[in-house]
Amino acid sequence: MSANWLRLLLWLLWPLFWLQARHVRRVTLRLPEPPGQRTGVAGSGSLVRLLVAGDSGAAGVGAPTQDLALCGHLVRCLSHHHRVEWCVLAAKGLDSAGLLQLLNQAPRRQFDVVVLSMGANDATGLCAPLQWAVWQTRLADLIDQRFAPALLVHSAVPPIHACQALPQPLRYFLGLWARQMNHCLAERLSEQAGRTLQWHPATTTQVGMAADGIHPSSEGYATWAAGLSTCILVAFDPEQQGSGISPPALCIDDAQA
Repeated sequence: MSANWLRLLLWLLWPLFWLQARHVRRVTLRLPEPPGQRTGVAGSGSLVRLLVAGDSGAAGVGAPTQDLALCGHLVRCLSHHHRVEWCVLAAKGLDSAGLLQLLNQAPRRQFDVVVLSMGANDATGLCAPLQWAVWQTRLADLIDQRFAPALLVHSAVPPIHACQALPQPLRYFLGLWARQMNHCLAERLSEQAGRTLQWHPATTTQVGMAADGIHPSSEGYATWAAGLSTCILVAFDPEQQGSGISPPALCIDDAQA
């Protein structure tokens, strides 16, 4: 569906969407960020310095502990092949502007790989897809300046169409809006080395969802991390030592494209 059709749909159904959004805010279970360490070292072998940054997904909302959240699962996957020094910089409720401020306040530090979980709050805030892609470029530029990673993985806006806490047709519309955001970003990344887009597994079921019907459960985070780890590992040249990384291709799930 084109951006113009999405705007028309929004204009026609705005009163209904507004009422449904108010209802969701009133009744949805509010889950906390899970406890646990947000920095650490795991595994052995050549060094990979990993930063997971972003919104509630990066912060692990929906998991019981950080060890069972996105970064915890991702570190376990990568530590089978490398020594991983990892860090989480994330907070629930952040949009792209909020993350830009958070990262700008973080100490400068060298990372080899940065995973960016960002977009759900931009989507529910109806950030225009093209403008959202511009925000991701601004984030990428700041990340390059402060952390100088060889690889930046943009984790796509999650499949909002699968969030059972959202009623129809709001869920359907936001799912289309999120997909349009992802495609705008994919077009910008198609010729850029060192930046890649990893799409979420396609699902419309409750499997892998937390109790709030919005965030992933531990199982959902494990599936998400498995895809990210594959994307990261294929960027590494196994014949190189240390943190040598080759420019990756876009890691796009054809089911979502």
